[in-house]
Amino acid sequence: MALTLQPSLFDPPDSPDAGSSSALAGRLRRTTLTRGAWVDHCPGWLTGADEVFLDLLRSVPWQAERRQMYDRVVDVPRLLAHYGAGEPLPHPRLTQVREELSDHYEPELGERFVTSGLCLYRDGRDSVAWHGDRIGRGRTTDTMVAILSLGEPRRLQLRPNPDSVPSLAGLTRTFTLGHGDLLVMGGSCQRTWEHAVPKSSTPCGPRISVQLRPRGVL
Repeated sequence: MALTLQPSLFDPPDSPDAGSSSALAGRLRRTTLTRGAWVDHCPGWLTGADEVFLDLLRSVPWQAERRQMYDRVVDVPRLLAHYGAGEPLPHPRLTQVREELSDHYEPELGERFVTSGLCLYRDGRDSVAWHGDRIGRGRTTDTMVAILSLGEPRRLQLRPNPDSVPSLAGLTRTFTLGHGDLLVMGGSCQRTWEHAVPKSSTPCGPRISVQLRPRGVL
């Protein structure tokens, strides 16, 4: 795969604990949304992000998918990989990240993160449309989805689910997720809000999104 990443200036030598559950407590920025939804954001959380990104880019068995869209079948505008409960993740640092996030959020979530989905946005033309992770328990139950962003910065947008909060139509929150950033969507976010990664009109390099979820949330 010919995609490349310009080496970053992350991972300063004086912050060896970045990317640990202890480092999260003082660095998370929580944004309260509506109807019990919230988002936590921790910029530049993961140390060693360059090495993890390049290894995932080369070693993950990325899959192109096609899906039914109205009356035709179209290419999904990104590459995908999925790791179910009990399956080894494609990099040992991701296993550490999953356990660190589980340690931090389990008192609030009531369970641990067990599955992972990876998306490769090859350039600014790749995207994901408005949606919530509402297949399974996310449709009816408060839950969490943690996103680790690696590679090129991209915008992640959130808006109230028009079916759930029609009075807030037009409201949008935007987070620019950079290399090594962590974003966690919690509470009712998956059913009362939607999120998307829009196409970029500015040329940009590849980005990998690592999503960690608890049991039964897709």
